[in-house]
Amino acid sequence: MATRALPGSIVTGMAAAAFPAAAQLAALGPVLCLYRSQQGSELAGWQQAVRVEAHIGVESEGLDERLLFYDAQGRCCWRLCLLPESDFVAWDRLLSSLPSGQDAGGAGLSDRLWRRLAGRLLGGEWRACALQLHAVPQIAAPPVLAASLPFMSTLGATTARRIAQAEGADLEGSLEDCCCAQSSLHAMQLQADYEHQEADTTVVPLIRLK
Repeated sequence: MATRALPGSIVTGMAAAAFPAAAQLAALGPVLCLYRSQQGSELAGWQQAVRVEAHIGVESEGLDERLLFYDAQGRCCWRLCLLPESDFVAWDRLLSSLPSGQDAGGAGLSDRLWRRLAGRLLGGEWRACALQLHAVPQIAAPPVLAASLPFMSTLGATTARRIAQAEGADLEGSLEDCCCAQSSLHAMQLQADYEHQEADTTVVPLIRLK
């Protein structure tokens, strides 16, 4: 499995290198993020994750591609799903470096409903939010992960709603078309605010655009 070290642990070799860096996630462009409601933050699952799998399934609307992140207890704590606005080249490049999980695309409706119910009982309900991830540089430390709400086309918004509905997740944030320039300005401001500061964690709060 693709893994990374938790505080106080050591991971060496191919396993540590295979876990996505913040810059690799930022290169993906807009993605649909699914996270546990009790986590309280869209990016908290990234901080908890120690391994990741690439999943590719087939649904009635076409391919369903996603990254599944797992915590140290083996629970899925974060998911990123491909959207029409995503960078397909960066997505394929990242997936080619990760292990593949079991394809669940052929599962029946009853199996999917049971997994959804089991997930809620074990780990809380899922929420969904379309995000543009950013890698914010630090001094003498790896970049931290940040996010803003991206520009979404009608097709992208429809796809995000479909995935969220299939997962039984509450969709958060506005999916209406917004200004690309505004997203860029917020991302640039975020980078300027943090590039001269040292952070204690690998996550910074979500920047919401209106």
